[in-house]
Amino acid sequence: MLSFFLPLFMVFLFLGLPVFFGLIAAPGILLWMNGQERDITLLYRNVYNGMDSFPLMAIPFFMMAGEVMNKSNITLRLVEFSQAMMGHLRGGLAHVNVLSSMLFAGLSGSAVADVSALGSMLIPAMEKQGYTRRFAAAITAASSIIGPIIPPSGIMIIYAYVMGESVAALFLAGIVPGALIGISLMIMIWLMADKYDLPAATKRATWGERGTASLRAIWPLMTPVIILGGILGGIFTPTEAAAIAVGYSLIIGLFVMRTLKFSDLPDILIRSGITSAVVLLLVGAAMAFKTVASLAHTPEILADFILSLSDNPYILLFLINILLFIVGMFLDAGPAIIILGPILGPIFVELGVNSVHFAIIMAVNLTVGLLTPPMGLVLFVTSSVSGLRVETVARAAMPFLLVEVAVIFLLTYFPALTLTIPRLFGFIQ
Repeated sequence: MLSFFLPLFMVFLFLGLPVFFGLIAAPGILLWMNGQERDITLLYRNVYNGMDSFPLMAIPFFMMAGEVMNKSNITLRLVEFSQAMMGHLRGGLAHVNVLSSMLFAGLSGSAVADVSALGSMLIPAMEKQGYTRRFAAAITAASSIIGPIIPPSGIMIIYAYVMGESVAALFLAGIVPGALIGISLMIMIWLMADKYDLPAATKRATWGERGTASLRAIWPLMTPVIILGGILGGIFTPTEAAAIAVGYSLIIGLFVMRTLKFSDLPDILIRSGITSAVVLLLVGAAMAFKTVASLAHTPEILADFILSLSDNPYILLFLINILLFIVGMFLDAGPAIIILGPILGPIFVELGVNSVHFAIIMAVNLTVGLLTPPMGLVLFVTSSVSGLRVETVARAAMPFLLVEVAVIFLLTYFPALTLTIPRLFGFIQ
C-alpha cells in the first residue's frame, strides 16, 4: 500500500492542494493506513531536518541579494546597458529583454525575480514601442527561465546538497546552457521579425554611449564575477559567497549608487524572508517525501523499470527528458530534484553518463517546466505582471518553448557543451 504515495500526491496536485501540503499529506496518510505511526513522526521530523543545512543557507542570501539589487534600480542599469548594445537590431527591445534576463540571472538566480523585476519595466516599454502585449509577455516569460541556469542558481545548490555534487562544478556547467538558451531565443526573435512585423530598430548607440552605459552597469555586472571568482579561488564557500553577495549589493545600493535607503531594508527583509520560506519549506517537505520513497523501495522499483525499457543510454536519456518535462508541468524544480535526483542520478551514472552532465540535464529540463501549463509558476507571475490570462501567455510563448526544448536535447546529446568549462577548471577529469 505504501507504494501508492506518489499517485496519491498527483491526485492532491490535480485537486489544487498546495505542493507543500501534498508532499506531507500523501505519505502521511498512507503511513497511517499502513499502521506505521512511528514512521509518521520520522516523516514530519525530516521536514525540519531537510532545511537544517549550512549549504542551503545560500538560498535565502541569494534571494536577499536579488531583492536588494531590484530595489536599488540596478535592473534599470542592466536594461540601459542591453539597450546600448542590442537596441539597434530589428526587434531590438525583444533582444534587450533576453540579454537583460541573462545579465540579471547572474544577480538573482531566480526566474520569478526576473519576471517581476524586468517584466514590470519591459512589457509596458515594448508595448509602447509597438509590440503586442502578448508577444512582450511571452518573451519575458521565456527568457526568465535563464535565471536558475546561469550561476548563481538556487536549484543547483539544492541538487548539490541532495546528490553530494560540487556547487562550483554545477555553477560552471550552467554557463554555456544558459547562454545557449539566450542565443537561441534571440535567433527565434530574428526569424520572427518579418513574419510578425516586429518594430524597426532604434538608432544605433555610439561607442561613447555604449561606454557610458557600460560604466553605469559595471558595479552590478561585477556581482557574478565576485561570486564565481571567490568560489573557484577557494576564498569562500558558496554559502559565504551568497552572504558576500548581499553585503556587496547593499554597499552598491546604499553608498555607491545611493538608490537604496535604509528605510527600504525592512521591506527587503520581509520579501526575501517570505520567498526563502516558501523554497525551504518545499525543500524540507520534499526531503521528508524522499524518506517515505526509501521506505517503499521506490528507487529500486523505478530503477528496475527504467533499465527494463532499454540498455541504450541515448534512448533512456530521451525517455527521461520526456518524463522530466511532464514532471515539470506539475511540480516545482526544487522538490522534483530532491524526489527524483537520488532515483534517476545513480542509474544514469552507472550507464556511463557524467554526474554533472546529468545534473544539468535535469536542472534545465525542470526549469523549462516553469514555462509549461498547467502549473508553470512563471506563467502565473507573468500573467500577474502583464494583466493577461495564463492561457494567453502560454500560447504566445509556445514558439520560444519549442526552442528551449530543442536546446535541452542538444545539451543531452552533446555533453561537451556542459562539461568543457568545469573540465578546464579541474572539476572533471
